[in-house]
Amino acid sequence: MHLLAFLLLVASLLFAIGFGAAAALQIWQGRSTLLHWIEKSQMMITTLITVSSFILLWALVNFDFSNYYVASYTSLDLPLFYRVTAFWAGQAGSLLFWAWSVALCGIIFLYTNAYQALSDGTKMWFWMLFLTFIGFFLFLLTTWSNPFLLISPVPADGNGLNPLLQNPGMIFPPPLLFLGYGGFTIPSCLALAQALNRKQPNEGSWTDASRNMILFAWLNLTAGIILGCWWSYMELGWGGYWAWDPVENASLIPWLVGSAFLHTSVIESRRGKLHRTNTFLVALTTISAVFATYLVRSGVVESLHAFGDGGVGTPLLIFVLFFTALSLFASITSKNPNARPMAELFSREGLLLVAAWFLIALGVIILIATMWPVFSKFFTENPQGLDQQFYNKVCMPLAAIISVLLMICPWMKWKGGVKSGIMLGVVTAVFIATGAAMYFAGYQIPVSILAVGSAAGCIAGIVLLFATDPAARNNRAIGAYGVHLGVALIVIGIAFSGPYKKEIQTQISRGETATLEEYTFKYKQLYEGEAREYIFLQAEIDVYEDGKLLGTLEPQRRLYHKFGKNRSFAEVSLIPSLGEEIYSSLLGADANGNITVTLSIEPMVNWFWIGGTLMCLFPFIGFTRFRKSEKVTDAA
Repeated sequence: MHLLAFLLLVASLLFAIGFGAAAALQIWQGRSTLLHWIEKSQMMITTLITVSSFILLWALVNFDFSNYYVASYTSLDLPLFYRVTAFWAGQAGSLLFWAWSVALCGIIFLYTNAYQALSDGTKMWFWMLFLTFIGFFLFLLTTWSNPFLLISPVPADGNGLNPLLQNPGMIFPPPLLFLGYGGFTIPSCLALAQALNRKQPNEGSWTDASRNMILFAWLNLTAGIILGCWWSYMELGWGGYWAWDPVENASLIPWLVGSAFLHTSVIESRRGKLHRTNTFLVALTTISAVFATYLVRSGVVESLHAFGDGGVGTPLLIFVLFFTALSLFASITSKNPNARPMAELFSREGLLLVAAWFLIALGVIILIATMWPVFSKFFTENPQGLDQQFYNKVCMPLAAIISVLLMICPWMKWKGGVKSGIMLGVVTAVFIATGAAMYFAGYQIPVSILAVGSAAGCIAGIVLLFATDPAARNNRAIGAYGVHLGVALIVIGIAFSGPYKKEIQTQISRGETATLEEYTFKYKQLYEGEAREYIFLQAEIDVYEDGKLLGTLEPQRRLYHKFGKNRSFAEVSLIPSLGEEIYSSLLGADANGNITVTLSIEPMVNWFWIGGTLMCLFPFIGFTRFRKSEKVTDAA
C-alpha cells in the first residue's frame, strides 16, 4: 500500500515534468494544440496526489506503524481526531498537504469562468509555471521528504503526538496556512503568465480573474495566524499570543506582503495603475511563503515550531532565488500602454500606496530581524538573535501609522483632496477624544494612544460610511470595510494587552493569598489525577476583586506517559472578560503542596480574538461572480 502511494507521487511528478515541458515547447513554437491534454494532466496529478494522501490518512487512522511517519507521530492512545490531524504534524506530511492544497486550488481554478476567459497563450504560460511549482514539491516528496518510508521491525506502538499539538488551536493553523499558500499560487502564476504573454487585448486583468482565489488565500492565511496566536496563548502557558518566534514571523511575512498587494490591487482594478508592482507583489507573496517553509525546515534558525534540517533547505532556497529572479524579470519587462501616472500623495491612491509600502517595510524589518543570527555571523563570532523588545520598539509604531492611514484613507478622493471635510473632521475628533481619554485614564504610552485613537476613528468612520454612503453597501465594500473593522479591534487588543499587561510569578502555600493590582488570589487546594494519556496536578485558586469573589482558576501541570517525567506541560486556566481577563499557569508544586504559579491580568485581550474572527468572516461577503468587463466602485 505504501509502495503504491509512493509510486503515485512519482507518477504525478513525471506528469508535472512532462506536461510542464510540453507547455514550454508549445510556447516556444507559438502553439497551443496540447492545451487540452495539459489541462487533463492537472486533473490526473490532483487525482494521484489525492489517492496518496488518503493512503497516508488510512495508515494514520488504523495505527499502521510499519509506516515510519505514522510511528513517529501517532500512538495507540491517541484519539482519532488527533490521528487524522497528525497528517501535517511532521515535515513530510505537511509538505504532502501543501502539494495537495496547490493541486486542489489548480483544479478549482481550471473550472472557473475566469480561467475560461483567458487567452490560450496565457493559459499555456500559466500551466508551465504552475506545473513547475507543483513539480518542485513533488520532487521534495519523492526524495528527501518521503511520507511513505517503511520501518522494520514494526514497533508495537508509536511515539505519539507532541502534547503541545494536541490542542484545536494548533491543529488547524498549519492546514489553513498551507491552503493560503496554495491559494496564492494561482494568482502568482497567473500574474507572471499574463506578464510573460504580454496581456492580450481579448482577456481581462489577472487581478479580476483570480480575485476570489486571492480572497480565499488571504482569509486562510489570516485564520491560520489568528488560531496560532490563540494556541500560543492557551497552550504554551506564558501568558502571551505572539513571541516574535522565527516560525511565527515566517507566517506573518507572506501575510504582510499579501495584504500590501490587496491594497495596491485596488488601485489597478479601479484606476488602471501599478500593473508591474502588483505582478511582483503577488509573486512575492508566494515567494515569501516558500521562504517561510525554508525557515521552518532548513535549521537555519532555531524555533520551538521548527522541524529541523531534513535535507530540503538547500533545494527550497534555490527555488526561492529562481522564482524571485523570474518574477523580477516578468515584472520589469511587462508593459501596459494604457498605464497612467499615480495621483498626488494626499489622495486615496497615494495613501493606499503608502499603506502598502508600510506593510512591505514591516515585512522587510521582520525578515532581517528573524535572519539576524545568520547575518551577524559575518561580523561576530557569537551571533545572537534580536529579542521581543527590538520588534516591539520598531514594528509597533509602523503598525500604528498604518492604523492612522486606514482611518483617513476612506475620506480622500481618488485624484486628490478630501471627499467630505465634515466626516473627516468627525473621525479626527473621535481620534483626538479617544487619545485624550486614554491619557487622563492613565494609559500614557504614546504608541498605544496613537493606535487606539486611530482604531476608534477607523470604527467611527466605517459606521459613518455605511450610514451616509449608499456606494459603501455593496458586497465588495462591506467585505473590505468589515476586514478593516476587525483590524481596528485587533489594534485595540494589542495596544492594551501588550504594554499594559500585569504579571507576577509567585509561590503560594495552601490557604495563603497573593495579590496583583486590585485582585486577590487565594490558593485553596491541590489535586492529583490521571487521564488515559497523562497524569496531572491541578490547583484550585479563588480570585477576588475588591473583596468580591470573581471566579475560580484551575490551572494544571501534565506529565504525558510517552514524553517522560522530565518534561511537563501547562494547561492554563482563565476567567474571561472583555475588559481585564485573569490568566493563570501552574509551573510546579513541592512535596508540601506549595505551588508556583504565573498570574497575569490581560487587558482587552479578547478584542484581539473578536477582531481576528471578523477578519476571517467578512472576506466571504466579498466573493463575487467573475465578469470579464466588471468595474470596481470607488467604495471597494
